[in-house]
Amino acid sequence: MEKINLLCQIQSRLVALKGQFNSFGKYKYRNLEDIYVGLKPLLKELNCSVTVSDDLVMIGDRYYIKATASLLDENNEVVASNVGFARESLSKKGMDEAQITGTASSYARKYALGGLFAIDDNQDVDSMDNSTHTQNNTAQNKKSSLEVLEETIKNMSNEDNLRDNWIVHFKDKYKVDTLTKLNDVQSKDCLAELGIK
Repeated sequence: MEKINLLCQIQSRLVALKGQFNSFGKYKYRNLEDIYVGLKPLLKELNCSVTVSDDLVMIGDRYYIKATASLLDENNEVVASNVGFARESLSKKGMDEAQITGTASSYARKYALGGLFAIDDNQDVDSMDNSTHTQNNTAQNKKSSLEVLEETIKNMSNEDNLRDNWIVHFKDKYKVDTLTKLNDVQSKDCLAELGIK
């Protein structure tokens, strides 16, 4: 199969359900395993494979896990690759250092695979309670998109470094050292990624 067609087939057909639920934040999310569950049947059918590897990189004074996801064709030639980054938190209550690194690795791998296979992280509008959603939008319209973004991230559970990883992702994406430097368009894009319209 032609390389570009192989990637297109997977991107257009992959369904990676959000099989996890955050009871604190009351939202569904997908983890790395949810992506693999949707991906493996397609890999078998299309006679291709995926590899994901991690590197430890220093950015500024912090270590990040850099995950590289690669799609390989039937001849084990790389069709396409993508990278994802996640920062190790300085400490995580109840976790030893290996678990902290493992959590960062899982997030970096999830973002690498999500970018490679064009997995949408927005919430499904049909699954929302639209009456509450409309009321929230009206209240949010009175605030700037940056204020809404900062409030959303502040209220987010930091289970599995979720809050920290989103902050790192947005800062890396827009090459800023703090979210307060995001402009209105960038802030709205970040909110869309978080599933907030």
